[in-house]
Amino acid sequence: QVQLVESGGGLVQPGGSLRLSCAASGSIASINAMGWYRQAPGKQRELVVAITSGGRTNYADSVKGRFTISRDNAKKAVFLQMNSLKPEDTAVYYCNAAIYKIGVPYEYNYWGQGIQVTVSS
Repeated sequence: QVQLVESGGGLVQPGGSLRLSCAASGSIASINAMGWYRQAPGKQRELVVAITSGGRTNYADSVKGRFTISRDNAKKAVFLQMNSLKPEDTAVYYCNAAIYKIGVPYEYNYWGQGIQVTVSS
């Protein structure tokens, strides 16, 4: 069994900051790309940012310069530092990871349960 568990969401005023964390656990052989997606009410889930195991990143234009992704491969964790938050950043944020399970010769895409981020005054 593999799990992704997110933490760090909440309510913040416009211009504020939040840091999301996501930790993977279970029978994991290796993790390739990790990332964060978000889904606002009435909208489709969208990529926020992804990071490869080697550290290459791909940011959505809407968050460039404000959000920063990082990962700790030893801890099987990924983080999202969100600064200068705007009301339009309000959404449920999902952690995503491409994981090879021990004994399984292909990777599978796993999702966290989602965590609410609300930006409002």
